[in-house]
Amino acid sequence: MTEERDKLTTADIAAPEPVPDAEASAGEPQHVDEAELEPLLSPDETSGFRDRWLEVQTGFVDDPRRVVEQADGLVAELMQRLAQTFADERKLLEEQWAAGDEADTETLRVALKRYRSFFERLLTT
Repeated sequence: MTEERDKLTTADIAAPEPVPDAEASAGEPQHVDEAELEPLLSPDETSGFRDRWLEVQTGFVDDPRRVVEQADGLVAELMQRLAQTFADERKLLEEQWAAGDEADTETLRVALKRYRSFFERLLTT
């Protein structure tokens, strides 16, 4: 039972209270074209998460509570992996800046495009 409690949950990665950002809430949301939605994970990672989801989902009839707990853990893992992807990209940019190198505009444009794409995906209903 303790093994189940040690698993990552969505509550583990949630911020205590988000700080409102006046600038972020101003203006209209930008539309992201389907063509701009580049993959956030490698095809292998995406496939692995999808396969694991199917495994989790198939057990619902036999043990719904356990499956919901597993689903929460899998979503938490995916959120953590996505956060790590963006943190890694940010770290590379910060290393360039710390070394006195300026990232070229194209590199920064691509980074901002990925952030915008991810942001809009999260807000899509």
